[in-house]
Amino acid sequence: MDNSGCPRLRLHRGLQAATTRLILALAAGLPIVGGCGPVSDIRELSLAHFLPADHALNEAMFTPLARKLAELSGGRLTVRQFPSGVLNSSAPAQYSMLLSGVADIALAVPAYTADLFPITDLIAYPGVCKTAMECTEALRRARSVLEPEYEARVLAIWANDAPVLLTRDRPVRTLEDMRGLKVRVSTRSAIPFVEALGASAVMQPGTVVHQSLTTGVIDGVAISLSGIVAFQLHEPASYLTTWLPASGLPFVLLMNQEVYDALSREQRGWIDEVADASLSLAGAAAWARASAEGLQMAEQAGIEIIDLPESEKRRFEERIASVREAGLTRQVGDLTVAQVIRLFSGAQR
Repeated sequence: MDNSGCPRLRLHRGLQAATTRLILALAAGLPIVGGCGPVSDIRELSLAHFLPADHALNEAMFTPLARKLAELSGGRLTVRQFPSGVLNSSAPAQYSMLLSGVADIALAVPAYTADLFPITDLIAYPGVCKTAMECTEALRRARSVLEPEYEARVLAIWANDAPVLLTRDRPVRTLEDMRGLKVRVSTRSAIPFVEALGASAVMQPGTVVHQSLTTGVIDGVAISLSGIVAFQLHEPASYLTTWLPASGLPFVLLMNQEVYDALSREQRGWIDEVADASLSLAGAAAWARASAEGLQMAEQAGIEIIDLPESEKRRFEERIASVREAGLTRQVGDLTVAQVIRLFSGAQR
């Protein structure tokens, strides 16, 4: 936006973005005018995500974000949610959708496009963290090296609990039970470790795993317990092994950088105030609650819960040890994997 208050056209956003903004404006009841007249200081931001409208993150993060912005601004800066993939149903496409200007704010899962966010994705590396809060704190400690991966404003960055293993036909009680299983994973970084355990790893977004497990395309799903709630995985699963040698999955809430930069200094201040550390921590707390709910749903559905003994956990860890050690020397940008993991722990480079 120039000094006169007249928006500059950004043609590179394309017809899709322009059309979407027209739809959003009409849906919000805003007048559509031409020329370059006075611009109202009232602004509605669109927030898009692929999760259902009643998802735990809505109550914990998205709705409080909207409410706080409205309160701080006296109703001059508001947020309207577009859940359930209304603007784009593809979970991996949320980041590109944001960059193209289809939404002002969007939820993204960095692991789904790990090539773009290789440093963030390392939070899932075995041995880094186990609980949603531990993983979120680790991400926050390394935030200064994570933010440059995004061509967007990072409003929040958090993680869920480490994954469990849900299977349909074969219980996993020992290392040998992993042999030959087709296991869905959330991130490419998990593939070498799952395969070291004797299984075949399949990359899939969470939105398709219910069908894949139901139809037998996959034998098991490595996912946080919160995924049971989000994707109703208590329906196709028969067994739940409560531990895997892996860490949590990262999530980010991003704002289109051009949209942020075009706001007034006062409006940017409101955004920054609501997007403080508490927003990320609220995401972690929401995942922790959802995980507890997921375990309860699994128990009520009659899924057999399998807790591996410590001796068996050690066998899993020993099997992946050489792969993990070799991976620590891999270069990720200007850092090695080992250096990033040290940042997650709070150590200096």
